Amino acid sequence: MASNKDSKQVSTIKAGKSGSAGVKSATVAAVGLIAATTLLAGCGSKDAIPADGAYQGNSGESMAAPSSSASAGGTSSAGGAGNDAKAHDTGKYRDGTYNVDNQPDSSGKDTIDVTVKVAQGDITGVTVVGHTSNDISKKHQAAFIEAIPGVVVGKPLKGLKVDKVAGASWTTQAFNDALANARTQASVQ
Repeated sequence: MASNKDSKQVSTIKAGKSGSAGVKSATVAAVGLIAATTLLAGCGSKDAIPADGAYQGNSGESMAAPSSSASAGGTSSAGGAGNDAKAHDTGKYRDGTYNVDNQPDSSGKDTIDVTVKVAQGDITGVTVVGHTSNDISKKHQAAFIEAIPGVVVGKPLKGLKVDKVAGASWTTQAFNDALANARTQASVQ
């Protein structure tokens, strides 16, 4: 499997070591290098397919697309697993109330339900209900839930992304994902 170039490198390494222990360790190192090179040869292929997981990176899109569009009353609901390939964020939003239920945080253990009220492209109200797995998460979510209206109410929905609120980084990320989902729901297609 080794090319002539690899064989020459192995010979050079062997000649530089003295004794059988040096030859063995140099040979093992050379074989390891050849094996690693062979295994890595397929990495980075142009045909590689990215992972399909909920936390594969932040592409700026929500992890869950809405499962239904807004009704005539302007209210829509989407669970964490909905998927509508046609809907996308257009930057123009219908007035209404948009629900995103069971939005997971990055721990994968806790979720939040978010209701966003939109009028003339601005957030006029927000409600967050937390679902936690332990007391520490409950404390962080409670602090987030108390602080978030003061951070987002009165702000434009378009492009809104909040930084860590009340020390709750995982809940903040879940909230940002829920906002992206709400933007998709509210978008005029």
